[in-house]
Amino acid sequence: MDLRAAFQRRLAKQLGHPSGLAGKVVARRINQRNLKAVDAAVAALEVADGQVVADVGFGGGVGLARLLQSPAATIHGAEISEDMLRAARKTYRNALASGRLQLHAGPMSALPLPDASLDGIVTTNTIYFIEDLQPAFAELRRVLKPGGRLVVGIGDPDHMRDLPFTPYGFNLRPVNDVVQQLAAAGLTLADHRRLGPAEGPRHLRVFHVLIAT
Repeated sequence: MDLRAAFQRRLAKQLGHPSGLAGKVVARRINQRNLKAVDAAVAALEVADGQVVADVGFGGGVGLARLLQSPAATIHGAEISEDMLRAARKTYRNALASGRLQLHAGPMSALPLPDASLDGIVTTNTIYFIEDLQPAFAELRRVLKPGGRLVVGIGDPDHMRDLPFTPYGFNLRPVNDVVQQLAAAGLTLADHRRLGPAEGPRHLRVFHVLIAT
């Protein structure tokens, strides 16, 4: 394996599970590059006063920051990376101390939350790292209240296939396949928003927000 391929493999691993010093650098970069996408996903959640919501796979934590600006009463964050959890505990220590924010270690397929405990869930740029979406989406459905809202943010698969790191462990699925997996988990697609230009150069990033209830 040449040095370039080795670097892209390590980068892909950090994007899926940030850890160590490299993970901190990658997390900061993710926060910067994904800011508009995360903003759009959180806005699509349409958080109402007093609701209980969650960011599943919060990574660098910018989604938590946006949810803390919302009128939600309680925000949960779930993450598999202990280093990202540690960073979030430091960054949001005041929100944690007040009880408004609660952080949990765990994958999307096994959330440490009660049934029907959330009014809304947002998960952005996470499902590429999940081999089987069925148990993951079923778990999100389990913790959602009846009528709750799930927002799944994903990059455009055609664009992402051209990126140098996605061959190394990314599961890139057509948008329609993701929608079908949502339906199989009992989640009905309520809206599909495509962020970015309808037409334009390939380097322009396009983002899909799937809103399921």
